Amino acid sequence: MADFKHKENQGSIFKNDKKGNDKAPDYKGTINVGGKDFSISLWVKESAKGKFFSASIQEPYNPSSTMGTVKRPYEQLETKGINEESNDLPF
Repeated sequence: MADFKHKENQGSIFKNDKKGNDKAPDYKGTINVGGKDFSISLWVKESAKGKFFSASIQEPYNPSSTMGTVKRPYEQLETKGINEESNDLPF
């Protein structure tokens, strides 16, 4: 099945049914801005004036790309090759 492609300057957002913790977004989706796709995350927050959405937009996660990806701590340890005799600790 081909991936769905939004028209320029349009997107869609869905309830995050895989929310694993309180910091995970309440809603997730994609948006096409200027012909480029982005991931969008929304959190439902509350202030003295009532409920509102807090949003974050970023380039979509691409596991095959090495540019701009952040390695998880265990991956950094494996690739760095820290040995027990070294004082080069990651913390």
